[in-house]
Amino acid sequence: MSALLEVADLHLAFGGVKAVDGLSFQVHEAEIVSVIGPNGAGKTSAFNCITGFYRATSGAITIDGTDVTRLRPSAVAARGVSRTFQNVRLFGDLPVLDNVRAGTHLWLRQHVFDALLHTPRYRRTEQVATDEAHRWLDFVGLRADRTGPARALPYGEQRRVEIARALARHPKLLLLDEPAAGLNHGEKLELLELIRRIRDLGIAIVLIEHDMGLVMEVSQRVVVLNFGKEIADGSPEAVRRDPAVIEAYLGSDDEPSGATGDEPAGQTGDEERSGATGDGGPSGQTGDGGPSGLTEERTADA
Repeated sequence: MSALLEVADLHLAFGGVKAVDGLSFQVHEAEIVSVIGPNGAGKTSAFNCITGFYRATSGAITIDGTDVTRLRPSAVAARGVSRTFQNVRLFGDLPVLDNVRAGTHLWLRQHVFDALLHTPRYRRTEQVATDEAHRWLDFVGLRADRTGPARALPYGEQRRVEIARALARHPKLLLLDEPAAGLNHGEKLELLELIRRIRDLGIAIVLIEHDMGLVMEVSQRVVVLNFGKEIADGSPEAVRRDPAVIEAYLGSDDEPSGATGDEPAGQTGDEERSGATGDGGPSGQTGDGGPSGLTEERTADA
């Protein structure tokens, strides 16, 4: 079976700094693949290359056999790729429903004159967008008011809205960048089930996540980066026991330096979190849970 996403010998450099250094991996239809690694490993930089936000220095990225390495984000999205971000990126002053409706305009076409004149075709299209938005908000389990501004929602609900908007674009491939960051334990369990239900729709998922418990539970394969290089690619159990992975997280000494426990202290990442996350996220929240033997030491992900 051919790969839906193929990343081949991907390199990204900022001046003399190699953010991504020879990354290669594949993702197939309806597969959940996690990309993990300490901060500074280049995970979000790889996401940004795949989605067209960064221009790779060299290497190739293909979606369904089509080379998208040099395409703009809008052109990559049109080929069935959707994503969320480390920091929630909603239109905070717009109603929740309109935030998700915005995702439908990738495939719902309207003529400018229909919009100006409010023709019957325009009204039909707008109703389709509204129905789609409600459908995806139901799917992600949003229980809050959908008519109020997005910034008024609790942080966990904002995460749901962002995922609903990404799904409203009808993607074949969904990239989730630290979706569990800032969520409490119950919300993380709900997220785990949501990711599985998205997979059951036939959508492939690539997940960046620092909560190792969630990663090991939901992933079919795990790719591990360290300083931009891929050091492991395999099943969660194989990766958990890989000496190179353990050393990347803990260092070569028996005792880890920095944060200890299941979850590291202070999450930053490629996109800096200062105080609130997105339009209304809590400050200083971190995830819980993680397998024994893997401790993350966070610096800054480039």
